[in-house]
Amino acid sequence: MSTRRRVWPLLLVVVFVVAPLVELYVLIQVGQVIGAWWTILLLVVASVVGAVVVKREGRRAWQALQDALRAYRPPTRELADGALVLVGGALLLAPGFATDAIGLLLILPLTRPLFRRLLTAYVGSRVTTAVVGHPARARNDHRRGDDVVRGEVVDD
Repeated sequence: MSTRRRVWPLLLVVVFVVAPLVELYVLIQVGQVIGAWWTILLLVVASVVGAVVVKREGRRAWQALQDALRAYRPPTRELADGALVLVGGALLLAPGFATDAIGLLLILPLTRPLFRRLLTAYVGSRVTTAVVGHPARARNDHRRGDDVVRGEVVDD
């Protein structure tokens, strides 16, 4: 079984089981410290602040993308920023303090470059793998001699 096939079930368990349990635990802990009504109010305020930040940063990312396209530059940085703002906004919409914290880290201009580098490295490795092919397959093809092209050199 390939590594990718082993990672997906684990990722699904983390997203659908572990993350909600962590959110519930954090909500209960915060509710015990500050009270239920204050916890609900804090969640609402965090959502409103998150929506304002997402709107502002989404606008900035869109403007940067348009500027890159007008300058005929590859918009890799701008697309990564747009993706991070989109994912961060979705996390801010989910109720809970842990997802809000992660969402804000993805959106804020101070912390976004770190996540942009991680995203770029991941996507770059995936594109390289997709273009070059699986390393084990490439080794097997080489042993069979499939990559040898016979021909002759013609001098003009």
